[in-house]
Amino acid sequence: MADYRAPIADIAHTLTNVAGLDQVLDQELFSHVDSDTVIGVLEEVGRFMSEVVAPTNKDGDTVKAQWHADASVTIPESFKPAYKQYVASGFGAMPFDAEYGGAGFPWMTALAVQEMLNSANMSMALCPLLTQGAIDAIEAHGSQEQKETYLPKMLTGEWAGTMNLSEPQAGSDVGAVRTKAEPNADGSWKITGTKIWITFGEHDMTDQIIHLVLARTPGAPPGTKGISMFLVPKFLLNADGSIGEKNDVSCVSIEHKLGIHGSPTCVMSYGENDGAIGWLVGEENEGMRNMFTMMNNARLSVGLQGLAITERAYQDAVQYANERRQGRAIGALAGEQSLIVEHPDVRRLLMTQRAWIDAMRALTYTNAAFLDMAKAATDTEAARSWREKADLYIPLSKSLCTDVAQECTSSAVQIFGGMGYVEETGVAQHYRDARILPIYEGTNGIQAADLVGRKLGMRSGGVVHDELDRFESMLDDVVKVDGMATAAENMRQAISSSREATEHLVSVASNDPASLLASSTPYLRMLGTTVCAGLLAGSVVGLDPSNEFEAAKIASARFFCEQLLPAAQGWASAVKMSSETLYAIPADAF
Repeated sequence: MADYRAPIADIAHTLTNVAGLDQVLDQELFSHVDSDTVIGVLEEVGRFMSEVVAPTNKDGDTVKAQWHADASVTIPESFKPAYKQYVASGFGAMPFDAEYGGAGFPWMTALAVQEMLNSANMSMALCPLLTQGAIDAIEAHGSQEQKETYLPKMLTGEWAGTMNLSEPQAGSDVGAVRTKAEPNADGSWKITGTKIWITFGEHDMTDQIIHLVLARTPGAPPGTKGISMFLVPKFLLNADGSIGEKNDVSCVSIEHKLGIHGSPTCVMSYGENDGAIGWLVGEENEGMRNMFTMMNNARLSVGLQGLAITERAYQDAVQYANERRQGRAIGALAGEQSLIVEHPDVRRLLMTQRAWIDAMRALTYTNAAFLDMAKAATDTEAARSWREKADLYIPLSKSLCTDVAQECTSSAVQIFGGMGYVEETGVAQHYRDARILPIYEGTNGIQAADLVGRKLGMRSGGVVHDELDRFESMLDDVVKVDGMATAAENMRQAISSSREATEHLVSVASNDPASLLASSTPYLRMLGTTVCAGLLAGSVVGLDPSNEFEAAKIASARFFCEQLLPAAQGWASAVKMSSETLYAIPADAF
């Protein structure tokens, strides 16, 4: 397995040339930050992730998280000093409010930190990923006392956070949760119930864990309208804020999984004895709205994980392709074996991974920039416009990047050949680790339904058309870039097809919901691929083809638009089909 090398130059290029870092930093909210400081910090982050965190990744896969009979969970020993150094670094606090110990950096810069942490060790990275989501939810909806009590140590990473939605009878159907919350006389609540799939629900990497739990209060209406959010700490706090007695919360078991073995996925029991003590976050029956603050944060981060694990697998594949000799490449001397990197099909696999990495980075970082601009906007209309863009990109980021990660990590295994199927080479771990990504934080089918059911309806498709207009306006400049003429023409066709597909779905949304949902997944893939192509094509304008790094970026964008974008045309045809073919076979005939 290759050592992980943080791709700082690629990250910096995407931040500045694609996602608009300078525009974000020009906003008053971020005026205390400059681009030189950002790049300097990220260079230090890259060194840290490469040298300190990345060497722990294999232990996560082989040593694994372990559940014990006393309901404790231990993680690999190598994780602990690396995480302790991560906490001391302050990297995790970068994007949060200075009032609670953050640095107030844009979220797009924090996403770059997340990328490198997830490439270095995705299992470990899940702990701060969920903590960051919990911070957002408490910051947005918690009381002032809750913020002052919990956020400072959560920002540093000294205390971890979780989100507790799913139950044995309620996976994605959150409205079916049965966990109960009964009021206590002192204003706290007694929580009883069982939650499943709780990432880092129990572990020994931090001294305290703050659980955000969805539960029903007495007399609450059925479904999602009757859900409230509660803050339930692993340990209750003393009057001085120090850690006190254990709360009535325990880990019943952890799952035995295909991948991310270093991340404990817990079955959590609340209130087996006297009831777990919790406090209401926000108002009663607003739990789903509050949780979506956390979930949207997590969905972008999961999309980023698709990029991060693909980057790690790609680096392994590149090293192997430049070491392994087999066969004779075109033009090679007779009797000599060639490096497999010289074979056309290996080149195709590598170029596909590289182009998708550039595309995924462009998509997720731009998504984060939209969130930053919405937060920084000083008038309501501007904030709404940026928020619409961010909302449109969330399902694209989550679904497209995680689906592509399946393809690209598989391609990395393919480049290794038979050795890729052998665990000792390490590349199979990335393939297994990546498989969870299209499933958690809302399956990709749910993301596609969200895209056509909610995001497409924003201004009757107007938000989609605005983005397509933006990409179309760039094409006259793109075609002037040496070698990009065919890429620009493919972009025109993809934009046209995306417009037609969008208008078609808007027209059937009200009278044919079955066909709308049947078309949702191909529409997401088509639109997401077109958006990625637009971001990459626009980013090459002004690059210097005599500069080796910039020439490689032009080549990557050209490959994407010539070799990968044409698939959007096929998806466009599928979008226009009705749901009839999905139901042509009776359920009992499968």
